[in-house]
Amino acid sequence: MDTLTGLLEGPKARGAYLQKSVFNPPWSLRIEDRAPLSVMTPVRGTAWLVPDAGEPVLIGPGDVAVVRGPVPYTVADAPGTPVQVTVGADQRCSTGDGEDVTDTMALGVRTWGARAVDAGSVVLLSGTYQAPGEIGRRLLGALPTVLVRPAGTADATLITLLAAEVSRDEPGQAIVLDRLLDLLLIGVLRAWLAAPGSGAPAWYRAQADPVVGVALRLLHENPAHGWTVEELAHKAGVSRASMARRFTQLVGEPPVAHLTGWRIALAADLLREPEATIATVARRVGYGTPFALSAAFKRVRGVSPQEYRAGAAPSPAGVGVGRTVVLP
Repeated sequence: MDTLTGLLEGPKARGAYLQKSVFNPPWSLRIEDRAPLSVMTPVRGTAWLVPDAGEPVLIGPGDVAVVRGPVPYTVADAPGTPVQVTVGADQRCSTGDGEDVTDTMALGVRTWGARAVDAGSVVLLSGTYQAPGEIGRRLLGALPTVLVRPAGTADATLITLLAAEVSRDEPGQAIVLDRLLDLLLIGVLRAWLAAPGSGAPAWYRAQADPVVGVALRLLHENPAHGWTVEELAHKAGVSRASMARRFTQLVGEPPVAHLTGWRIALAADLLREPEATIATVARRVGYGTPFALSAAFKRVRGVSPQEYRAGAAPSPAGVGVGRTVVLP
């Protein structure tokens, strides 16, 4: 697969937490659920998104914000509004004095917040990916703390559809909402990767290079092949030394190291498939034996494939770039 497909194939929500929230000013919601990634968009009114790491940003109707966890953040009518409710583990909501308001503020199917709606009310759609495996460490490691795609560029039809579907309770509704959330996220990510100066990862930007781009496409489209620097250089029409130097300079790591990281990222995705065995995954990503894959996987990820599959994958805390990016 090509580099962009490989990156965007990662977001696959599985029973994502989606909700429509209604707030009346002054309001402030502290998010401490440690979710790896959240997506939100106001359908009425505006909200300030205040990350613990990064600059506050105002979002309005049609804007789509992507927030990378697990670092906490706050959503409020103004950056200085005191926190009224904290969202913790399992999406339980509590006030400052410890009162659990998860159920008492419920307004119906996937709807929560203030019961009285007036001209100043804010309606916010939010979707939360529940586990890092639903996103992929490669994507999480590249994202800024907050990424905002302004209204007018986001898919208004998709937002309207999500707003209509989020409060429905029909057979198969969870999978419909999961896929809508994935599409909304992918739209923001594509815009981010394409925007000049947005801070997209070096390995993505390097695709435009006439030499390194050739090597990256070969590595990503056929990771099971036993690529060497010499072979990559031959395919690109340059010397081995030139390929090694240029690849490392633009991508930030040597070709073989990049291939290893790509193989392990693919293996991690494949290991989430219930019927996949370590042996079949090893063959698909270029390792001759399950032992070879296990050794490489543990060296890169810190856990064995079996531990990763069982849920022992390390937290993505600390990855990514601590900054706010608003796309043009």
